[in-house]
Amino acid sequence: MKDTVFSPAFGNRPSCLVGRDTVISCMLDGLKDPPGSRNRATLLLGQRGSGKTVLLWELADRARTLGFVVASPTIATEDMLERILEKIQDDGEQYGKEKATHLTGGSIGALGFSAGLQFSRDTQESKTFQYKLSRLCNALAPHGKGVLILVDETQGNDPRIRQLVAAYQELVGNQANIALVMAGLPGAVSATLNDRVLTFLNRANKMQLDPLAPTDIDAFFIKAFAQMGLCVPEPFRNRAVAATFGSPYLLQLVGHNIVTYSEEGAIGESELERALAQARTSFENDVCGTTLAALSDKDICFLRAMAEDQRESRIADIAVRMGVSYDYAQKYRKRLIDGGIVEPARRGSIRFAVPHLADHLRKTSEIVYGF
Repeated sequence: MKDTVFSPAFGNRPSCLVGRDTVISCMLDGLKDPPGSRNRATLLLGQRGSGKTVLLWELADRARTLGFVVASPTIATEDMLERILEKIQDDGEQYGKEKATHLTGGSIGALGFSAGLQFSRDTQESKTFQYKLSRLCNALAPHGKGVLILVDETQGNDPRIRQLVAAYQELVGNQANIALVMAGLPGAVSATLNDRVLTFLNRANKMQLDPLAPTDIDAFFIKAFAQMGLCVPEPFRNRAVAATFGSPYLLQLVGHNIVTYSEEGAIGESELERALAQARTSFENDVCGTTLAALSDKDICFLRAMAEDQRESRIADIAVRMGVSYDYAQKYRKRLIDGGIVEPARRGSIRFAVPHLADHLRKTSEIVYGF
């Protein structure tokens, strides 16, 4: 059966956002606030597979209807600042051209532009990012257009993030019509907030992407399967909901595989088992493997010690298994909590926050990650 609803490619935009209406509404309300409002700066925190990138693209589309020129989601890489300026120029090109028809070439050059929103050679080569961003905001203001900058995969202690936030803070002080949303893993955003140069961000609106509610997932499954003419009995659907663990990415994987493995508009016990197993394998490869690849050997040693327990792990037991002191183990506990990989369970205990990560560690050869 052909899947016409689910979009399980990692980071892909699904046909429908599930259970994130409140998050989107809060960010849009921030854009409606006057320039300078603290709600104009938002930090979106979430683990891999929580839907951060999808939310940024959704916000980009909706912000345009509110009168914003948008620098669509830009990953924090070496050329990030240049890409942000280019995206603002591209998205606001129609307004720059309109303005150019009312100005002489000399006037445009005096404002730092050679044509439309394209910078003159002198401005492009000699002026700072902050100066050029300010010029773009000023050029768009007469048209009633604000600027929204979206940053994905925010990295801690990144000099480009420092430049961006410093420029944003200056423009906010000048009452520029500008907004900023940065998304990232909890640990990366935490490191950014702890940067002394960026204390301004501590006043920003912080939004944590919690797991989706089972009722929201079930309602979406009912609608999606009915739309494709697929019969999924309630007991099977309940198992599918449980298999998502509230993860938007797992929701897409589970739904897609149920559709793929179904036959003649229905799915049986064996097909359901295969669908859920395939969804789990894909999630382990895409999320669990990527998560571990970004960690240090000691981080993984800590997680392997945790994986010896079935549900919760006591820090004292982890320290014994690692052969280290309790205080030493606590250091890695904090790192992994900041990274959104584990979470507190109760006093002195923690548990895995990433679905299937414990089983993935148990199955993975120690030669791959090492103790």
